[in-house]
Amino acid sequence: MSRGQAARTGGDLVVESLAALGATTVFGEPGQHALGLFDALRRSDLRYVGCRTELSVAFAADGHARATGSVTPFIVSTGPGALGTLPALMESRAAAVPVLAVSSQIPADGLGGRRRGYLHELPDQAASFREVVKSVHVVRTAGQIAPALAEAWELALTAPAGPVLVEIPQDVLLAETGIPAVRELRVAPRPLAPWAELVAAAADLLVRAARPVILAGGGVVRAGAQAALLELAQELDAPVATTFGAKGAFPWEHPLSLQSWLEDRHLTAFLEEADVLLVVGSGLGELSSNYHTMRPRGRVVQIEADLGKLESNHPGLAVHADARLALEELARAVKGARTGRDGAAGRSGAQPGAGSGAQSGAGSGAGSAVRDVLGRVAARLDAQDLALERSLLAAVDRALPERALSFWDMTILAYWAWSAWPRPMESAQGAGGLGYALPAALGAAAATGGPVLAVSGDGGAMYGLAELATLHQHRLDVTWLIVDDGGYGILREYMTDAFGAATGTELARPDFAALAAAFGVPAWRTTPGDLESDLARALRTPGPSVVVLPATLRMFAPTHLAG
Repeated sequence: MSRGQAARTGGDLVVESLAALGATTVFGEPGQHALGLFDALRRSDLRYVGCRTELSVAFAADGHARATGSVTPFIVSTGPGALGTLPALMESRAAAVPVLAVSSQIPADGLGGRRRGYLHELPDQAASFREVVKSVHVVRTAGQIAPALAEAWELALTAPAGPVLVEIPQDVLLAETGIPAVRELRVAPRPLAPWAELVAAAADLLVRAARPVILAGGGVVRAGAQAALLELAQELDAPVATTFGAKGAFPWEHPLSLQSWLEDRHLTAFLEEADVLLVVGSGLGELSSNYHTMRPRGRVVQIEADLGKLESNHPGLAVHADARLALEELARAVKGARTGRDGAAGRSGAQPGAGSGAQSGAGSGAGSAVRDVLGRVAARLDAQDLALERSLLAAVDRALPERALSFWDMTILAYWAWSAWPRPMESAQGAGGLGYALPAALGAAAATGGPVLAVSGDGGAMYGLAELATLHQHRLDVTWLIVDDGGYGILREYMTDAFGAATGTELARPDFAALAAAFGVPAWRTTPGDLESDLARALRTPGPSVVVLPATLRMFAPTHLAG
């Protein structure tokens, strides 16, 4: 039967299953072994967005999943195609983003290391992914396709969320099948609820604490636990700091907000001095602990969905749970304990030791302590010549529409944003790879319609240039800000500080505005003084655009080296 006829195949089972699981958009890059999948796509209602490299495919799926909060699938071919997604899947794993990778495989008779000499053959392709993704599912027959995809989808959503891989041999994708069309697949991610005894113990520690402090990590955002965090912080009158991956977890201007100055020793010291430090949705890794210089002197209570991160850096009361479920129960327990304790204190004439939640930090001792810490941080910045960097970040903030999403590459302006950006943002700090911003932004734009902002340095921009064609082809509403300093700016700074000179950091680069125009994408160069107006105009204009800012930026002085 010719391929032009509508015979149902294993490829149809894949796209039917994805649609039945709730997918609306699939990202991909064709390859020989995956053609059965792409042929089936044209018989489905799934929206297909094709990128120009497999790395961008997986980054785009990551951005789409972050924008929707649900699983996003992508499809790629065998060997080089599949392996090209590994850096992006590493980012999705580190940031707990539910991405479903569907890769073709060599024909089934070559699986198991038989070395039949097929194109793209590997002895064990799945082995390359097992330490990167949450789970690997190798399909060998058509009957396994729908169950494998459903199981993978469910695992991708189960806390801690993360990427999964399903491999399907070429011959299984191409073979005709009599299996009925897949209409409905039900999944039920297992809720990761905390043990009641641990919640009670944590509540008791927090209620008795004189100086409770909360450090909120990215798990708060991924779990949708913002409301529960705010309720608990106000009930305890506890200051809240957010990690770089937790922007939006707590209101930036709230009287109890310590914001995100985790690389400043003043904030590090404040966290260390808490008699109870509640860490939620963070493993207290390198970036969240001021490069492992933080040494808490009080009790640590850690709520974390990733079992391997519990007490991995600091001992404490370990609560293995989803952040939202744990914070909701903890807020109820604290409120109940406070009510009983305050009632007993009133009958005995004693005064409660903790601040009242009704104060919400505004006039409390905790609020005063927060203002003092932020004042010290501001004074340290004011003592450095950083007016350009601070003004540029403020200009980007003012230009970006209130609810617009932004995606940031590993570049100096993004490192500033980690600490100083006042709103939610997404960056590649989970795995620390380059080339994230533009493809992730285009994935988010495919989900939301835009506008979406991508921010890259010239070094990171070189990874994503091909996706200008994707933006143009699909008319995605993404504005790409490229800060061009002629090299890997942050590495130049690191090497100069460490060795007195930089090696391998200087780059020959194109005229980015002219190159974008060659792809049919409007682009222009700007200046620090015109950045706000030029960026705002680009973001207001539907469709893709590029704004190039030639500027050499510096980081604020580190504090961990002397800490």
